Amino acid sequence: MTASGILKSGKGRLALGVSVLAALTVVPAHAADGAGAAPAGQKPTVVLVHGAFADGSSWNAVVQRLQRDGYRVIAPPNTLRGIPQDSTYLNSLLKTIKGPVVLVGHSYGGEVISQAADGLDNVKALVYINAIMPDKGESFSSLSAKFPAVPLTKAFQPVPFRNGDGTTGTDVYIQPAKLRATFAQDLSQQQASVLASTQRPIAQSAFTDKVTAAAWRTKPVYVLVGNQDRAINPSLERYEAKRAHARKTVQIDSSHVSLISHPQEVTALIVSAARDSGGQQH
Repeated sequence: MTASGILKSGKGRLALGVSVLAALTVVPAHAADGAGAAPAGQKPTVVLVHGAFADGSSWNAVVQRLQRDGYRVIAPPNTLRGIPQDSTYLNSLLKTIKGPVVLVGHSYGGEVISQAADGLDNVKALVYINAIMPDKGESFSSLSAKFPAVPLTKAFQPVPFRNGDGTTGTDVYIQPAKLRATFAQDLSQQQASVLASTQRPIAQSAFTDKVTAAAWRTKPVYVLVGNQDRAINPSLERYEAKRAHARKTVQIDSSHVSLISHPQEVTALIVSAARDSGGQQH
């Protein structure tokens, strides 16, 4: 090749490189979504809040299904330190999300979402999975006392703890040997053993914390009842759904951890809430 040909070839490669670089610089910002990004016309963001004795991984099978359906999903940590701290933390996260949100709570997470979503217009629907739904001024203890005690209450294991500032408290775990029978009887023994080893405790004070707001009184509600729930009385779950005038109540034969044992039914209810919300104001 002549010197002139080499020069022309070099210029061609340089022009190609410049055009590729230019194309890369106009990639939409939402291609690397942060917590607050939501492209126009996107489906509602689904926020999944776990309950006591669990963490965000308890939602894994539900997350996979929602993502396959094209939903953006966030399963934030719930610190399980009590309603004031947990609901404030979640409220601050929800305020960073652009566009409509479908907020889902499992078990104690139901209390947290009820208070955290109060006054937030971007939260279009609340979904309660085997959950606690206190009204303003109620606590888990006062609400659950309306119904017969469940087997889980005899499996608690208190463990004292100390904070960095010197204050102390008590964490509540489930006795590992009793976890499957009282919490997750429709999982395999191996699955239950993993849950027992990885469980996150809840502060004992959380059981008596009174909620100061009940967003379910002003937002559309969807409820899943586990008819074989041994951690929250199924009759209490049905009572809550009726009191909240739930738009849809689904009852299935599951343990307390329906999100693990029946992820398809849980996902279907969440999708139903998302489709009904349509991103409209209410």
